[in-house]
Amino acid sequence: MAGVKVFDEQVVLDKAMNLFWLKGYNATSAQDLVDELGISRSSLYNTFGDKHSLFVKALKQYRKEWINPTIESADTIVDAEEYFKILFDFVKKETFDLNNTKGCFWVNTAIEMSPADSEVTAIAKTIMEDTENAFYKAIKKGQEQGVFTTEHTAQSLAKFVLNVISGLRVNVKLDIDGKKFDDMINICLSVLKA
Repeated sequence: MAGVKVFDEQVVLDKAMNLFWLKGYNATSAQDLVDELGISRSSLYNTFGDKHSLFVKALKQYRKEWINPTIESADTIVDAEEYFKILFDFVKKETFDLNNTKGCFWVNTAIEMSPADSEVTAIAKTIMEDTENAFYKAIKKGQEQGVFTTEHTAQSLAKFVLNVISGLRVNVKLDIDGKKFDDMINICLSVLKA
């Protein structure tokens, strides 16, 4: 029947997210999207709009699936040190167990598209600010619990942790090994400790 969608939009959006995550915006062609998503060009445009609109939706989907759980869990922290250990373990597991050399989608996006694309830059900046705020809450809690240093403000330490994680995610794309990864994580944790 004409006009009836025969595909799951969420599945297609996840495929688009992974393709953009792997190749970036500029290196992903409309034909790459058609081939990877398994839908016609007309279905792609009718459902998601142009390539840029699809990219924006994919970046928002990435935030929902990959970033929001970390942000939301900061509101219910019991053990601040454990929060960061779990976070770093997750980043390491995702990187090495899944052989993921894609890095971080929002970091990749910020590097590729800022400041040329104001809409995408605003989304990436919001992800960064919200993640940093989650880290701030966790570090503040750790300072109140006496497990994290008060030599630096919680805000400064949150920026530091975010930059360490972002840097690791960039380095992974350049073939960082597990030992170097662990060294950086251990240094980061030692900076936090009281």
